[in-house]
Amino acid sequence: MSELCLPISPVKIAVIQYDPQVGLDNRDGNLKHGLALARRAAREGANLIVLPELANTGYTFQSRAEAYAHAQTLQDGPSLQAWADFAQEQQVYLAAGFAERDGLKLYDSAVLFGPEGMLGHYRKAHLWNQEKLWFTPGDLGFPVFETPIGRIGLLICWDIWFPEVPRLMAAQGADILCSLNNWVWTPPPLFDAAGRCMASYLTMTAAYVNNVYIAAANRIGSERGGRFLGCSLIAGTNG
Repeated sequence: MSELCLPISPVKIAVIQYDPQVGLDNRDGNLKHGLALARRAAREGANLIVLPELANTGYTFQSRAEAYAHAQTLQDGPSLQAWADFAQEQQVYLAAGFAERDGLKLYDSAVLFGPEGMLGHYRKAHLWNQEKLWFTPGDLGFPVFETPIGRIGLLICWDIWFPEVPRLMAAQGADILCSLNNWVWTPPPLFDAAGRCMASYLTMTAAYVNNVYIAAANRIGSERGGRFLGCSLIAGTNG
């Protein structure tokens, strides 16, 4: 009698939760801190690693000029080159968020790198609160990127509040959605008795109803009077 062979996933996912801070003097430190945590995850076997939204700059800009000063271009941004080098050196896939400068426009963007280079690029569609003062709404739709470890989609923070976002990517055959976040403290209650926030339940629900995995990385800490929820999670297809 032959033994039952169960399928083995080609993916081990890690979501990275840390505390990047706004300030040009902090940008290199933010980048290095995120990469150090990603390197630890890779050592422990992760081959898909997700960093938060605006992972190299922090979140709480005070003006569009400040956001512009922190932004980098997709083509030659030093943080993007460092992330690309990391993915190649570690032979992993890395999703990371950054402020993207494209001419005079700014986007709240995410990129996906693999050992072979850049595989995906997404611009946040749903801008929350003061983000609308700095950034332009995304214009790339909701693409899904083919990789050797599966079809991967990218979304950013408030996007998960809109059920059509994960649905559109699931309809394209997405296996995994990488959700890059700066979930902030809002008026209470923030957490239920289980210690989960609303964003956690939205993520779990989207994973369940769309039959996809969602890897949600949020930041922690405080910045310029604002606080962040943490609550990073990986939701399976059963929610």
